[in-house]
Amino acid sequence: MNKSALAIAATLAFAPFAANAHDGVSACADALAKSHPGKIVKMEVKTEDKATVYEFDVQKADGTNWDIECQADTGKITEVEQEVSPTDAKWVAKAKVSEADAKIAALKAQPGTVVEVEYEIEPNGSASYEFDIKGTDGKEYKVEVDATTGKVVERSVETVQVGEG
Repeated sequence: MNKSALAIAATLAFAPFAANAHDGVSACADALAKSHPGKIVKMEVKTEDKATVYEFDVQKADGTNWDIECQADTGKITEVEQEVSPTDAKWVAKAKVSEADAKIAALKAQPGTVVEVEYEIEPNGSASYEFDIKGTDGKEYKVEVDATTGKVVERSVETVQVGEG
């Protein structure tokens, strides 16, 4: 999905939430294009600690996949994580907790049904599982579990998704 198509889709999707949502998406898309160019394949809107965050899934020209978070109110990139496979050498070197155990921790933090799991390398080089969970309340949550310690390190609620996936 190109930048202008994303902005149009996002504007339509976010209209019920905020009149200036397009400005935030545009500022984040501009920041993303400058610092992490690639194909935006998906964008999610989530709430973390009462703040609105846009998470862009970006595929770079070299084929690597990245999750890049941007604060909606400031347009600043706040987190860059590389998505990897569970057989990636960087992942294998760091992951000490099984996916099954991490899933138990995620579901304890947020009851529901796991609908997707991603394997991520964090900005500091650590590994984490990111579980998308359909909550018992019908909402979709993201729960991140440290793959070395098994501790839940982040929990957010997803409100909108635009794009593939």
